[in-house]
Amino acid sequence: MGVNTYSLSLLLSLSMGTISLSQVITSDTYFYGQSPPVYPSPEGTGSGNWESAYQKARSFVGKLTVEEKLNFTAGTYVNNGCSGNIPPVERLGFPGFCVSDAGNGLRGTDYVSSWPSGLHVGASWNKDLAKQRGIQMGAEFRRKGVNVLLGPVVGPLGRIAEGGRNWEGFADDPYLSGALVQPTIEGVQTSSVGTCVKHYIGNEQETNRNPWTNDQGVTVEAVSSNIDDKTMHELYLWPFQNAVLAGSASVMCSYQRVNNSYGCQNSKTLNGLLKTELGFQGYVMTDWGAQHAGIAAANAGLDMVMPSSDMWGDNLTIAINNGSMEASRLDDMVTRILATWYQMHQDESFPHPGIGMPSDINAPHQKVMGKSADSKNILFQGAIEGHVLLKNTNNALPLQSPSLVSVFGYDAQGSDHLEVAIDGVSKGTALQNSTLYVAGGSGANSAAYVDSPIDAIQRQAYADGTSVMWNFYSQDPAVDPTSDVCLVLVNSYSTEGSDRPGLTDDYSDTLITNVASKCSNTVVIVHNAGIRIVDDWVENENITAVMFAHLPGQDTGRSLVALLYGHANPSGRLPYSVAKSPSDYGSLLQPSQPEGEYQLFPQSDFTEGQFIDYRAFDASDITPRYEFGFGLSYTTFEYSSLQLQKTNKPALQYPPTADIVEGGNPHLWDELMTVTATVQNTGSVDGNEVAQLYLGIPNGPIRQLRGFDKVTIASGKSETVNFSLTRRDLSSWDVNAQEWALQEGEYEVYVGQSSRNLPLHSTFTL
Repeated sequence: MGVNTYSLSLLLSLSMGTISLSQVITSDTYFYGQSPPVYPSPEGTGSGNWESAYQKARSFVGKLTVEEKLNFTAGTYVNNGCSGNIPPVERLGFPGFCVSDAGNGLRGTDYVSSWPSGLHVGASWNKDLAKQRGIQMGAEFRRKGVNVLLGPVVGPLGRIAEGGRNWEGFADDPYLSGALVQPTIEGVQTSSVGTCVKHYIGNEQETNRNPWTNDQGVTVEAVSSNIDDKTMHELYLWPFQNAVLAGSASVMCSYQRVNNSYGCQNSKTLNGLLKTELGFQGYVMTDWGAQHAGIAAANAGLDMVMPSSDMWGDNLTIAINNGSMEASRLDDMVTRILATWYQMHQDESFPHPGIGMPSDINAPHQKVMGKSADSKNILFQGAIEGHVLLKNTNNALPLQSPSLVSVFGYDAQGSDHLEVAIDGVSKGTALQNSTLYVAGGSGANSAAYVDSPIDAIQRQAYADGTSVMWNFYSQDPAVDPTSDVCLVLVNSYSTEGSDRPGLTDDYSDTLITNVASKCSNTVVIVHNAGIRIVDDWVENENITAVMFAHLPGQDTGRSLVALLYGHANPSGRLPYSVAKSPSDYGSLLQPSQPEGEYQLFPQSDFTEGQFIDYRAFDASDITPRYEFGFGLSYTTFEYSSLQLQKTNKPALQYPPTADIVEGGNPHLWDELMTVTATVQNTGSVDGNEVAQLYLGIPNGPIRQLRGFDKVTIASGKSETVNFSLTRRDLSSWDVNAQEWALQEGEYEVYVGQSSRNLPLHSTFTL
């Protein structure tokens, strides 16, 4: 967007005084070329298992009028509760389709479930459970007539510790995110519901994610995520590659700029990386209101605008007629969209679009049951496995039929009302009116019920003959000195649209220390939508146990009690690192802000490269409070017998040339090495262990996660854990060759329980 330079000069002189026009960049022409142009937009090939869908789509497109084609490329208003709609083509039997939030469960309607959020799934480190969650969640979307689930999320990747939407994604690591997004997509799409993986790409802060008008009436553009080619491939593109490999129907382009070109009109990221390098066969959809150009966006690779567009319509026809856009580009946009409809088999007995999505949930409407009894076990198990036990002094947990349980903290109670979804109800560090089972914004979901911690604790008390006392409101409550255990429940909130105001919470920290000063067996439970610093109180000797409960969905109380009382054994592991101090995150603690000559064009320079989260802690030799991958169990495990075996695949430096398929060069997925180890349960109870493999790749970070295996091991028994290392796992991105390249030299192999507890070590050379 341009600005009037005279008006700008006047405004700046009035508002700042010390900054002249010559010191402020006033036109985006300054940034031209920073994101390399890649044209034309490649047509979908219909390769592999997309062949039949593309044949049907091309045949259908050949029957459409120009106006009907245009209608496929932008959302339209329909009297339902869907987040967006594509209109029908009744004369050809196309019913239109409905897209809706969110990647953590359906939002804004009734008779659906609140599923564990992305971060909770990340903390489970369980690929099989992620797939089952996807299957059951997708089935709910299908029953409600939703054709496209707007998720899952792998961007943001958690670069900024205070990032407001980190909780929607799986982890602060590309490998873990990719390993969980792939089965999630595969699971959802078994129900014939397409996924729209988001937010592509580099969407790592909420601050200045969109243009805004400052106090002087001047437009400030969206922040630019400035990412070099190597970092793009090795970090931010990595999980999207898994999503494309899984066959995601669509990809949502993000709000902010990437190398100073808006994400939804960035030809390098859309045409170059996504559609050419990764061989993406689906379509690109905008985030809501993220369109900033018309024909330029279409030529850059954008296929669909949501929820509507004032820039397309007849303008596309005019552009085709005057030669500024090829007619084939419009055909490809529509073909890609229709191909996903066929690929998901939505032409075969799919419910009418939006049938279970009333526009007004409080007005009379048809009852459409989305949830199913088949989901109960997956909902419950998913809730359990995302809890991470961080401290457990002298086996304070599990509880053994205590006589008196005292419960404190605002997070223990249920809300005084339950509506169809939590929205951005709080901008503070905590949600102090009820237990936090999902965070806020478009990533929130609707619940069939919410089983609060206090309700579940009382049910257990009834079974055990235990007494329960509680105080949810006082910051300095009285404590019965005969209490066997004091449970303190607090939370750490986050919502779309703003980054978190901090990683600590003075109110909650004071509450915790006040209770601990009066109770020698204090157990702290934090429902946290992201990293939570705990050093103000975690070493207090009266605080005997700490658990991060994350965002478990509607079974929050039931799952917590199962863990507190030992009906289930904690098996969650941290999908991020918890520092001792917020300052340990350095420049990656808080979002970038406009400054200096870039006041009207905020810049976020990803100069740290790959070194975020545990990679940064390792590189700077900073000891975290709890490292990436950390988590305790009620049993103990020992590791032995590390074995490495190279396969017969030729270890050429670059992958052999091949036709690009979904996910890119198919040889990137060739298995080049297998790694096995033995894990023994040396404790007295059965448990699940997450064995983790890290690689030290020559000329790369000290360690990078490149494998994990979650196994159930009976007390006293041993199991073999298996890791398959592909060419991509072993490679680094070669900027000059524009290929993934194996590195010459010695590779370090580490296997163990977390990124810093790795008892097994070996090496090999390539």
